[in-house]
Amino acid sequence: MPATYDCERCGACCTNALENERRGERAYVPVERGAKLLGRKDLVKKLVVLDDAREPHLRLDADGRCLALRGRLFDRVSCGIYAIRPKACRTVQPGDGDCERARRERLAAPPALARGPSGS
Repeated sequence: MPATYDCERCGACCTNALENERRGERAYVPVERGAKLLGRKDLVKKLVVLDDAREPHLRLDADGRCLALRGRLFDRVSCGIYAIRPKACRTVQPGDGDCERARRERLAAPPALARGPSGS
């Protein structure tokens, strides 16, 4: 029986890859120039960080979760900027290689990574 993927009950792809964490990389999802998100100064201040090359990326919390992610991993999640999320977020598809890698990594990750934004 094929696997069933429910993105609203997962959220693993909205966390920094463990390989990036091991290398100390915090710039996970690039925000392309001209993205609608960059036109929202309120959201840019809260959700966007510049990498060493001054390229915009989505900001991660201390646990490696995207700050736009709401809810608890593998329970109920949503994206606070879904309609204007970056192109990189739009390319991940349920069950593709990026999805499967993120799910494997986060299912084996420490419980702190599953917390919601308020630690819930």
